[in-house]
Amino acid sequence: MKKLCLLIGMLLALGTASQAGSGVTTITTDHGAAIAARATKLSRSMASAMQLDEGQYLKIKKLNTRMLIAVDDLKSRYAADPEILDQQLADAQQQYEQALADLLRPRQLAMYHEAQTNMTALSIMAN
Repeated sequence: MKKLCLLIGMLLALGTASQAGSGVTTITTDHGAAIAARATKLSRSMASAMQLDEGQYLKIKKLNTRMLIAVDDLKSRYAADPEILDQQLADAQQQYEQALADLLRPRQLAMYHEAQTNMTALSIMAN
């Protein structure tokens, strides 16, 4: 459960990946591979914690990949304006959670919300 909390936290607070490459193609390929790896890791953790079936896992992996790409895109587009960035990230998170609600069973959704609550409590206690 802690891994799920940490991974969801990482999803929300994604930093831009270090881009040390010689060419645009290399950076794009490396960046795409990094996103795919993060989406796979997050999806596996969610599958384990929420007991997803194979179909749900595949859909959530695709959703996580889209979310990670969207977050990276928003961070690059709105880097100069933190207020707009925060609003756009909140909107993206809301869309992500709505898509999750459409995919998950009620018990699984409750587990997701519990993990979010625990993560929030842990982050407040850490500050």
